[in-house]
Amino acid sequence: MPSTSTKKSTLQYLGLALFAVALLIFTAMPGIDDYQLTEEALLGPFESELHQEALRMAASQTGVLDQAYETTFGLERALKQTYSNAQFIINRDIDENGVPEGKQRWEVELPDWKFKSEITNWTKTASVGPVVSNPWMWFLLTIGLGALGGLLYIIPKFSAPAGIKHDHIYHNQLTKGLDLSWRTFFVTATVIGVLAYGVSYMDDSYFWPAVTAGIAVLILLLVLIVQRSWGREPRDAGPEGISGYLGIFFGIYLIGFYVLLYWASHHIVAWVHMVDPISRMLSGNGASQWFLYGLMYTFIILVMGVRMISKYRHNKYQMLRTGSVMFFQTAFAFLIPEILVALNKPWYDFKNIWPLDYDFFFGWQLDQFQSAGAVGLFMLFWGILLVIVGVPLMVHLVGKRWYCSWVCGCGGLAETMGDPFRQLSDKSLRAWKFERWIIHGVLVAAVVMTGMTLYSYFGGSSQVLGFETGKVQKWYGFLIGAGFAGVVGTGFYPLMGNRVWCRFGCPLAAYLGLVQRFQSRFRITTNGGQCISCGNCSTYCEMGIDVRHYAQRGQDIVRASCVGCGVCAAVCPRGVLRLENSSEDISERAAAERVIHIREGEEVGIL
Repeated sequence: MPSTSTKKSTLQYLGLALFAVALLIFTAMPGIDDYQLTEEALLGPFESELHQEALRMAASQTGVLDQAYETTFGLERALKQTYSNAQFIINRDIDENGVPEGKQRWEVELPDWKFKSEITNWTKTASVGPVVSNPWMWFLLTIGLGALGGLLYIIPKFSAPAGIKHDHIYHNQLTKGLDLSWRTFFVTATVIGVLAYGVSYMDDSYFWPAVTAGIAVLILLLVLIVQRSWGREPRDAGPEGISGYLGIFFGIYLIGFYVLLYWASHHIVAWVHMVDPISRMLSGNGASQWFLYGLMYTFIILVMGVRMISKYRHNKYQMLRTGSVMFFQTAFAFLIPEILVALNKPWYDFKNIWPLDYDFFFGWQLDQFQSAGAVGLFMLFWGILLVIVGVPLMVHLVGKRWYCSWVCGCGGLAETMGDPFRQLSDKSLRAWKFERWIIHGVLVAAVVMTGMTLYSYFGGSSQVLGFETGKVQKWYGFLIGAGFAGVVGTGFYPLMGNRVWCRFGCPLAAYLGLVQRFQSRFRITTNGGQCISCGNCSTYCEMGIDVRHYAQRGQDIVRASCVGCGVCAAVCPRGVLRLENSSEDISERAAAERVIHIREGEEVGIL
């Protein structure tokens, strides 16, 4: 068997070593600082004297203010006990003395959600140690050193001849993927884990996790039984057995990162402290876990964007497209929103569109737009205009690629950091059936949730048909906004390919795809006579489209899922595929095949 690794230069080995060191330091950082909470920090979020007094008494019982904790877990346990004691003290006082005049019981009690919303700030304020004392040093040793290592590994690639080289993608332990059984195991385990945690996240409510589980079972039955996919041998995307151990490790690491980011951010306050100076320079405010994420997201897209350019530099379209996602992420998704905050305006990403931006029509967001004056009203008008006019018009003219492959941050991360894993997308008919049910199901859920939100906002009722609008919003944000888009959408890059979220879950991609399928001028044309059936196009299609099937038949590719990345055309050695826009056959081209007919004595015809 040939070697499974490609020859690397000394500079590349140095880059790998620097990146490994940076990753180790980054991983160890949350355990470096100690935590000492003060009374001022504990009581700060509460204005009520009753709440402050209860917390002060509870703190004296638990001793949370009298000792330093070596880990966030120790501080978390002490804070939970303190808050629980304070709740008991208040409830006992209400039972003995009644609710104060002019108040309702819910106004006096300490709600559970308040603890969840404040624990990260408490932990951050309590931090003492090396990271808090010297954040710049830790930033340079982690994000800075990691970016430098990545660039040192990438730069020598520019000296190699341009063009696609497979480089043992199905042999490499990072990019070879998993077979069907192991992919199924990871998906099932992750879904069960997210739903189980959802019970706690939903305040011990089983209803919405049960609804989600029921919908998942229904889709399984529809695809496997009704559409007769059970028992058929699927076309596999990876090797036999459990393999690709580096890919598994990387996937688990990404899943763990997103779990901490979304649902346990108090355990990563050391990372947040590290980027505090940068946040204060840009907006004047201290960093949050979302600023940390935005900064890391931008660095990754910039560094891996350089890699993308080095790999596809023989193709001008790919270079322009990569430069576009790097620009939009840096300017529109990161810098401009932070500058807006510095100017006391709402944080707003002008390229984010509903229903991907699922909370755009939430009550607090609409109130924020209206209270921000002319700028806020422009943001509101701009967001609505994009949904109603911008999306259908642009997709009609150039396809969904204008957003999914040139603008979107999710797509930008998938195309840069996720490019080494694009070949792992499942090309089977079964996967396509799951894709259609799931992504359109998410779109329906987003539309229903938004309809309930607007009804509650303008109608003044917190319920629609007996369902609490707030709980539906919370459910959607937890399962779709965090669990699907983050934990699965990015964590599964090394396990199922780089466009899992875009292909199976993104409601905006579903909306764009419906317009593209029926009304877009965009298509990928094929010259079947030149196709040598090498399979490069299908291998590199991140959306799971069997492009070779179309190319062999000379059939245009008009698929709702196609994001127009153009990589299939970039890797074709014969120039069979071409990205085009035309309205000549817009009404019937999705159903008819274009076949070249050559007859002696007659002109060449294309049908």
